[in-house]
Amino acid sequence: FPLLHDIIPTDDPNVAFRDTNWALLVGSKPRTAGMERKELLSDNGKIFVGQGRALNDHAASDVRILVVGNPCNTNALVGMRNAPDIPYNRWFAMTRLDENRAKTQIAKKAGVLVGDVTNLAVWGNHSATQFPNFEHALVKGKPAPQAITDRAWFEGDFMKTVQQRGKAIIDARGKSSAASAANAAIDTVRSLLKPTPAGDWTSIAIPSDGNPYGVAEGLIFSFPLRVKGNGNYEIVAGLELSAYAREKIKATEKELLEERADVESMM
Repeated sequence: FPLLHDIIPTDDPNVAFRDTNWALLVGSKPRTAGMERKELLSDNGKIFVGQGRALNDHAASDVRILVVGNPCNTNALVGMRNAPDIPYNRWFAMTRLDENRAKTQIAKKAGVLVGDVTNLAVWGNHSATQFPNFEHALVKGKPAPQAITDRAWFEGDFMKTVQQRGKAIIDARGKSSAASAANAAIDTVRSLLKPTPAGDWTSIAIPSDGNPYGVAEGLIFSFPLRVKGNGNYEIVAGLELSAYAREKIKATEKELLEERADVESMM
């Protein structure tokens, strides 16, 4: 980590976020057996109210925030709404872990390297409703549905594996995929600092305001992005979405609207 200068252990967010340029918010309460989603949102929302306020008051003027702790989209929304002095376009939630998983599944099925899979974007929520859009993905420059002609696999095993991967890992080893998430967080920051390779895009959840796809405003929603460098980005516009894709995007949008309603009192 050549950019790491010092480590200051603290449980005080006002100390932790002082002059921070990049805040990686990984802490959140995990869901336990029998816990309703509303309870999880409520408990974590309180954490991100405090972190948002501390960032607002103490972070550097160029701060950028990546929320990793789940439910990361709505946690980011709560934090953002409690940091009125920080521009909305500085807030991100992580869906790169889902993108990495989706690319791995396609590469395995096609018999290619993971690096041969490009233009794979995850839309929506980092949850079981996410939509890893295989329809625009490329395998060695060839449309994924042509490289892998088994449409039933895409709509069945592929979608289920990517959407449920986190749960499957917990079921298999009794612990979350923390190492994979840490790697994806580093991938995300790197992708935000450096321009996206020509012709490709990446997945990051951002404020949905002004998006070109008709997704409701006021959400933190994952889109395909092209990054210009130094945290500046644009949504990839003009992608033709099939009826299948629109249905999946609508489902994940609905879930995020429900989550927002559950934490409205904190914003």
